[in-house]
Amino acid sequence: MTTYKLLLLPGDGIGPEVAREVEKVVAWFTRSGLAAFETETDLVGGAAIDAHGVPLTEAALDRAKAADAVLFGAVGGPKWATVPYTKRPEAGLLRLRKDLGLFANLRPAICYPALADASALKRELVEGLDIVIVRELTGGVYFGEPKEIVTLEDGTKRAVDTQVYTAGEIERIAAVAFDLARKRRNKVASAEKHNVMKTGVLWKEVVTRVHAERYRDVELEHVLADNCAMQLVRNPKQYDVLVTDNLFGDILSDVAAMLTGSLGMLPSASLGAVENGTRRALYEPVHGSAPDIAGQGLANPIAMIGSLAMALRYSFGLLDAADLLEGAITRTLAAGLRTRDIAGPGANAVGTAEMGDAIVRELQAKAG
Repeated sequence: MTTYKLLLLPGDGIGPEVAREVEKVVAWFTRSGLAAFETETDLVGGAAIDAHGVPLTEAALDRAKAADAVLFGAVGGPKWATVPYTKRPEAGLLRLRKDLGLFANLRPAICYPALADASALKRELVEGLDIVIVRELTGGVYFGEPKEIVTLEDGTKRAVDTQVYTAGEIERIAAVAFDLARKRRNKVASAEKHNVMKTGVLWKEVVTRVHAERYRDVELEHVLADNCAMQLVRNPKQYDVLVTDNLFGDILSDVAAMLTGSLGMLPSASLGAVENGTRRALYEPVHGSAPDIAGQGLANPIAMIGSLAMALRYSFGLLDAADLLEGAITRTLAAGLRTRDIAGPGANAVGTAEMGDAIVRELQAKAG
């Protein structure tokens, strides 16, 4: 049996708490004989700043490059609000994405049947929701240059962020979306702002060309990003795979996340290019570090555990194991267990460890 190398980067806030629960699941898979993992743990974000003065050490980056997959918790918090911009906790995550070449972010938005009433939308709009947002992750306004704040001659200040995309960057993220759609419902919606942005004009042009040359069997729709945000609230189930740039993907994926009832439910995958049959990848929950509840055992570990399920599927090709883990999450919720973020008024919520233990029990029960 192949042994896979996992690097765990718990980070800050609730990151270490949810990481402990995913470690339980990793240990169960190894004990069961269904998969074998060799795990390492390192620091990132504020924890790395406290220990080493930087949000990501070279040693941690080297471990990430050597791993078959990285499981990432969360970074940031008010404790590090005054550190220099280039050394903020989030810079550690951005460097991982950039140096590992993780250009494709997959953010599923799934509404579990047991949680349809937890959504801010009516049950009929979200029940059965299953969409994936494919976000370009290493280009666009977050990385474009110049990026600066300058003082003008009259003493006032001007801030500049630059939105830059090449045809090659757009082509490769479009291919990821089309390939994914072929394994789902064969529909792609591409969101941009070609009406006011030159990068939007190029985005639409390249996606249209890639579709015509290689993916005519997939249904393609172009939608303006602001209209897409409205449609996600109005009728989210019209979408299957939604592909967009870094900035709009950041916004639209958070909109989609709230359709499901809680950020604590949703995993994500950040994928690099396939090289020699493998691809670098980082998996992380959508939620942030939630410093207001850190250390209290209140965090929902499902997004972190779901991120492991995505690793089983996309990095290791262990489809049966991924299905088993996703089924355990579904059955745990169907049994009525809820953490505070998804518990209804007056409901008795379980803690972080209790939810993790319950999912492991469901794994054990199903596997026999």
